[in-house]
Amino acid sequence: MAPGERLFVREDREGDSHWTVALSEPAAVYGERVTAVEDSVLRRWDPSRSKLGAALAKGWDGALPRSGERWLYLGAATGTTASHVADLVGRDGFVFAVEKSLRPFARLLALGRRYPNLGPILGDAHAPLDYLPMVPPVDGLYVDLAQVDQVEIARENARWFLRPSGMLLLALKTASMGREKSPRDHLASAVERLSPGFELDTPLGLEPFHKRHFLLGGRATGAPAVPEPPASPKRRGAPRVARRR
Repeated sequence: MAPGERLFVREDREGDSHWTVALSEPAAVYGERVTAVEDSVLRRWDPSRSKLGAALAKGWDGALPRSGERWLYLGAATGTTASHVADLVGRDGFVFAVEKSLRPFARLLALGRRYPNLGPILGDAHAPLDYLPMVPPVDGLYVDLAQVDQVEIARENARWFLRPSGMLLLALKTASMGREKSPRDHLASAVERLSPGFELDTPLGLEPFHKRHFLLGGRATGAPAVPEPPASPKRRGAPRVARRR
């Protein structure tokens, strides 16, 4: 293993499998396979449990979290994919993981106690001002939300948190965007709405692992400063963060 590498590909009979260098102790988070290589423990990224893992299995070669970066993760749920993102950014990076539902947040909070670089935040991605005091400018934004307005949520959070030329990864769930359009039409609409602010990689369908899902990724094209909050923002309640860096 070369120093600094955190994502590995193994050639298997069923196809390539992807593994991240585990930071958690114990290493396994959701029942995934683990293996020891030299002085590290690797975790297999299960594509059926993770949209980003599915994208890698389908040949995604676009934007990915890198060692030392800070990422904001919206819709972290129990932390399955967020844990792999935390592996990728390593101990010198950090993942701010936002989840609004109490039941999965309880498990995410427990996971945050095992991960030195994962900060769970109880908050609503519709209200970025609520967690603005807790999250500094980030290098990347990962969005995985079953919301009709998931594209608008991504754009608004990018406006507040994403550094100039920062990266966006959006696990687009077209089934949540209405039945009046086909999945491909929803994808085309999402690309059109994101294109003014992002130079997008070629979108990738995630079937058979995740039906009616696509991964959209790319880099911000503008260089706006992170805006200051308004003088008296309307807040929906105080979010909580387990850890700040």
